[in-house]
Amino acid sequence: MQLRFIGKDPESGDHGCPAVWVDEETQDLVIQGVKADTETVARTVQDSPLPVHEGVIRLPRRMIPLLKEALDGAEPQ
Repeated sequence: MQLRFIGKDPESGDHGCPAVWVDEETQDLVIQGVKADTETVARTVQDSPLPVHEGVIRLPRRMIPLLKEALDGAEPQ
């Protein structure tokens, strides 16, 4: 697996932080984020079931530019 690091939350410092990568082989996005709280998860499962192998995460708004960059990098050429 070849992951291309796009970036991390610019306000996270040296701590664990939300981050974004693009898998160079599959063009999948790989996202690290803060686990959503129980209330958020309860709300999301009203729209989409949450199987045990999946999770709900939150990314801060300030990461939108990083997500856009990752999406652009994952677009088929």
